[in-house]
Amino acid sequence: MTSPVSELIELLSLERLEDNLFRGQSRDIGTKYVFGGQVLGQALSAAQATLDEDEPRAAHSLHGYFLRAGNIEAPIVYMVDRTRDGGSFSVRRVTAIQHGQPILFLAASFQKEESGAEHQLSMPEVPMPEDIDPSPALAPEVLATLPTKVQRWVSRQGPFEFRHVYPRDELNPPKRPPFQQVWFKLSEPVGDAPELHRALLAYASDFQLLGTATFPHGISYYQPNVQMASLDHAMWFHRPFRTDDWLLYSIDSPSAQQSRGLARGMVYDRHGRLVASTAQEGLIRVVRDAKGS
Repeated sequence: MTSPVSELIELLSLERLEDNLFRGQSRDIGTKYVFGGQVLGQALSAAQATLDEDEPRAAHSLHGYFLRAGNIEAPIVYMVDRTRDGGSFSVRRVTAIQHGQPILFLAASFQKEESGAEHQLSMPEVPMPEDIDPSPALAPEVLATLPTKVQRWVSRQGPFEFRHVYPRDELNPPKRPPFQQVWFKLSEPVGDAPELHRALLAYASDFQLLGTATFPHGISYYQPNVQMASLDHAMWFHRPFRTDDWLLYSIDSPSAQQSRGLARGMVYDRHGRLVASTAQEGLIRVVRDAKGS
């Protein structure tokens, strides 16, 4: 039996159909539609696969727009446009397609290694992950009272382990300021390839992020009358990292309005190095008289 980590790596390993055409499978992790992080990770994997292996260039940024909900039961085709290969930078545009319709547009930029000025914001002072207890599993009688989508979500055994610095009761969420810090890592070691770790981080970066925008309102994805969906996602890779060692996701939400919330994240390694930054806007809609499904 394969592990959740092995399944995720397989999910991010695309089938090459043509020079610039790839196919990826989908996996049900308990969400109603394809998880946004899956499409981000696969699109980045497709873009990375079109770079010249003789002149290594690493992804330093990506910007994606989610256009349509993805069907979990169908594969996704990724069409890569080799927009530019310059002296220092390469740009790729990726279109993710299902049933003849685009579900994601993504642009990614890559740079060859180069030295230069360097600074960063310091990591927040928080307990180390070893000093934080894992979140306890929900009791079966509590799980049975939840909507089907939430039961599937919380019952899954995912590839990442999360430890919240300031846990929140997602079933009965209190109102609190829109900030959170979460340690996370893969549940088992993986290979050393930097491009694999970047795709894995792109996948993981879609967890926790938008939910931070719900904190001031006392609502959560777990509630049947709350609809949430990513609209766009941006990511910047600053320094080398490993997703099989603890990373701290420090997130805030500066604004929510017109059923949209904005969230920003900074990812640090356990030594305090800022390794990546993220930003995302998403739909947060409270629906009256919604039924669990």
